[in-house]
This record gives sequence, C-alpha cells and structure tokens, in this order.
Amino acid sequence: MKLNEMPLSIKYSLKMRMIHKRDLGANFEKKIPVVVSLTSIPSRLRTLDITIRSMMQQSFQPEKIVLWLKEDLKASIPKRLQKLQGDFFEIRYSPYGFSHRKLIHSLTDFPKFPVITCDDDVIYDKDTVKQLYLTHLEHPDVVIGNRCREITYHNDEVLSYSKWSFLKNEATHKELVMPVGAFCVLYPVNSLDSEVQNVDLFMKLAPRADDLWFKAMALRNGVLSIQNHRDIKFPIPILGTQFIALKKENKGQDKNRVQWNNIQKYYDWNKERILKLV
Repeated sequence: MKLNEMPLSIKYSLKMRMIHKRDLGANFEKKIPVVVSLTSIPSRLRTLDITIRSMMQQSFQPEKIVLWLKEDLKASIPKRLQKLQGDFFEIRYSPYGFSHRKLIHSLTDFPKFPVITCDDDVIYDKDTVKQLYLTHLEHPDVVIGNRCREITYHNDEVLSYSKWSFLKNEATHKELVMPVGAFCVLYPVNSLDSEVQNVDLFMKLAPRADDLWFKAMALRNGVLSIQNHRDIKFPIPILGTQFIALKKENKGQDKNRVQWNNIQKYYDWNKERILKLV
C-alpha cells in the first residue's frame, strides 16, 4: 500500500464497518442475475468483512455473494464475518487451497448465472458491479475485466509480466487481452472451456496464476476478453492486507511469464496460433 492511500483506506474501512447489518444491501437501484464469488486466506480473515460489506452495498445488487474458504478454516471465521451470513452472503467450503477456487466452484454451483470474481483485500466502489453488468449487456458473449493487461511478445517470445502493459487504449491484439482479477472480472455463462475444472492440470501448469488459467480457458472456448470501457473507480486497498500476496511473488519472480509459457507449451500455442483461436 502506498503511503498516500492509508488515510483513504482507514476512512472507508471505518465507514463500511459502521453500517448496521440490517442496512447492508437495503438500498439498491436494481437486482441483477449475477453471482459475486471470491476466496481468501487466513491472514486476511480479520479484515475480510470490509470487502464483503462493500460488495453488499453495491448499487446493482447481485443475486448472491459467495466466499469460498478451505475446509480447515471452518472454526476460524471471525464473528464480524460470521454475522454477515444469510441468504445474500454465504460462506462455502472447498477441499482446496489454491486461488482458482474463487471461480471454479461457483461455475459448478451456479451454472445459469454469470460470475463476477473479486479480490479479498480491497474496498470496492458501489458502482463496480453496475459498470460491469451494463457492459455485459452490451457484450454478452465476452469476458469483461474492469482493468486488463495485454500479453506481450517479442519475436514470438513472451516478455516479462512487468512488460504486459495495462490497457489505456484499444489493444494491439484483442486475443491477448488478459483481465486482472483484483479489479473484478465478469465471466458469462459457458464462456470457459470445461477443462477449467481440471485441477491436476492447472496445478501443474499455473498453480499460482488463476487469471492466466482462466484466460487460457476462454481462449480454448473461442471467447474474447475485453476491458470495460466505462469510468471505473479503482478499489481501495485495506490496510494490513498486502503483506502476503500472490501478485508480489508472481511479479517479483516473473512467475506469471513462466506459467504462461507452461500453458503455451502444453497446448502447443505461440503468439500466431493464439491469434487464430478466436
């Protein structure tokens, strides 16, 4: 977290926690047929209620918010998180510990609903879901990310992840647009190849890069990803949640590039072949 983000983080964390449970989700513009799905790790459970509250306060209210936790955490749920449970927000449990569970289980349990994934360490603006859903109505058959990078190559060699630029304008190659999970991603019904559920395979190829795995599964299914063209307010990091983060390890050790290369090798892809998949 940047120093200048700390006052804002403290302000909005307090604001979220001051909302009485009976008032959470009480005022919304519209109920929409989507499911919001996320996962978390033990070190973030104490602040996770803040993220959940920000999702419960969305102006476009999802059908359900589902948190997937590893089974061995059942006895470790903080009271602040426990008391939020009900018909709207639910904690479900998984035998797995990998981050991919934030999507794969919800794809199975809610097959008729688009799924929006989010992160567990930020506070989302009240219009985050609304902006994604409105774009989904315009482009119902593509994966939509509020913020995306473009997978970048040089002479058919994939570059370091740090050189996968965030999109500011139209992507050079629309097939290489990769939604970044932290900013929320909407996956339409049946947008991912069925192999998305192949646990043994993604643990071999991309065990710590769920965004890359989901991108590959969209490509295998002939589905493009796009960046939301609407004005999106970036989520606010929650103080004290950034010490353990996959993004630090993947970016610092360039593991995203390694894992994307794993995927390419397995499926016999290169840049040219990827550009012909969709």
